[in-house]
Amino acid sequence: MTTPLPNPPPIGSLHDRIVLITGASGGLGAALARACAAHGATVILHGRVVRKLEALYDEITEAQHPEPVILPLDLAKATADDFGNVANALQAQLGRLDGLVHTAALLGSLGPIEHQSFDSWLSLLRVNVAAPMGLTRALLPLLSEAADASVLFTLDNRGEQPRAYWGGYAVTKAAVSALARELADEWENRPQLRINAVVPGPIRSPLRGQTHPGEDRAALPPPDALVPLYLHLLAGQPKADSGQLVDAQAWLMGGPSASALRA
Repeated sequence: MTTPLPNPPPIGSLHDRIVLITGASGGLGAALARACAAHGATVILHGRVVRKLEALYDEITEAQHPEPVILPLDLAKATADDFGNVANALQAQLGRLDGLVHTAALLGSLGPIEHQSFDSWLSLLRVNVAAPMGLTRALLPLLSEAADASVLFTLDNRGEQPRAYWGGYAVTKAAVSALARELADEWENRPQLRINAVVPGPIRSPLRGQTHPGEDRAALPPPDALVPLYLHLLAGQPKADSGQLVDAQAWLMGGPSASALRA
């Protein structure tokens, strides 16, 4: 097992890089968007609620970081044509893509399978599995134009170790884990493409607040605590170290934290 470097790349290390973050208005996504912009990247802010994206846009521009791009898109309704349109627009406007970070996720309802609706599972499959696949597939030509492109998937403990009552959320997180592993195998011999997956574990995020409403949130690490890890995987990692599954909680503790995505 290996451990990623604990320190983030230096300020400016993402200068002139273009990074798309899904779920950029969420806890982890927003923290990462701010950090990428502060490190010099042009950040494409994806989310569903325009008002939240505009607020994050204003925050980044007021800090005099590179002007971001707003990408409002409801992943529960997005089609293959929508993802193709995103790729075409980015090709016309920016010409390439250096990083793609998947943080968007839908929780759905927790409880016994017999209490869960079929339609809610379809929404979970669209947001948590089909959208990451469709967006990655559509953007692959743009990523291939970059000299060093990084794709990051955000997984979940319950996807790696499913438990009772986690329903479609755990199932879809297990599925996107399988997608990351497939791509790690497919891209092994593509020198300009890197892929990794992170399991954040318990952090002070909106999703954690939904799953553990009575928990002492102050005792959890904030999303910003994981930003150095994501920045390392975006900009500091050599190709030889690509294809890692990183346990972020173990990384925070300074212990062995990474295993191979590829079997």
